[in-house]
Amino acid sequence: MFEEAQYFAPVATKDDGSVVVELATSHPGFADSVYCQRRNAIAALALAHTPGSPIPTAEYTDEEHHVWALVTRELTAKHQKYAVREFLDAAQRLGLPGDRIPQLQEVGDLLEPLTGFRYLPAAGLVPLREFYGVLADGLFHSTQYIRHHSVPFYTPEPDVIHEVIGHANTLASPRFAALYRAAGRAARRVETDEALEFVSKVFWFTLEFGVMREDGELRAYGAGILSSYGEIEEFRGMDIRPLDLTAMGTTHYDITKYQEVLFEAASFDHLEDTVGAFWDTCDDETINRLLAASPA
Repeated sequence: MFEEAQYFAPVATKDDGSVVVELATSHPGFADSVYCQRRNAIAALALAHTPGSPIPTAEYTDEEHHVWALVTRELTAKHQKYAVREFLDAAQRLGLPGDRIPQLQEVGDLLEPLTGFRYLPAAGLVPLREFYGVLADGLFHSTQYIRHHSVPFYTPEPDVIHEVIGHANTLASPRFAALYRAAGRAARRVETDEALEFVSKVFWFTLEFGVMREDGELRAYGAGILSSYGEIEEFRGMDIRPLDLTAMGTTHYDITKYQEVLFEAASFDHLEDTVGAFWDTCDDETINRLLAASPA
């Protein structure tokens, strides 16, 4: 229920060098001073990171590890019922720990031999073009903080559960990783903000909230669904539409609630032939033609 790179809590560096994450008053951790201090410290780690150097270690608390373990256990069971086979096989190969939050450096060390992907720590907002663009280099921006313990099955922003359980398991698949890279090349190729938004919306309705027909059943492959305890139980009841580039690139969505419109790929080959081919070849002119053909 959020868009990557756009809906992080703002992060500010004060005159004295201290780092402050500005949580909204509606955030579950807003009134928890200990949680706020943890968020500030973890954001400071990301801001201090130098690309190419090891990712700083976040010292998680027992309570935070417990949230990870609880959500991992519940999501793993749901994945067996609702996730596409490619995701399940990739998750098994990756072998994330179930009892503790893995460090992003550790996740990258597990991923790289499988698909070449590594992680970059994000303190907060990552510019859209940079967030998508580095996918072409096999890099994925990720938060390191975890949601507030009072609501372990909910987060108003992308946390390490979403970034790792959702995306890292997906990125452990060579076929999915190739799609992420293609999206990154497309984001770098297009020049206008309108074209970049189109590329990002196609990403949203596929690699974030995509569904696919498999063995006669509708299954999920989007990281946003697969990391959401509630949404994974509801997606089959949404407005399911055929995969359509123009529709995906122009459909409005609300990040504050479950996605009501989803687009179904008939198979993995269908996803690659339609979306992968689009990202491999699209440019501003291509997208302008699609926009011109879209119903008003």
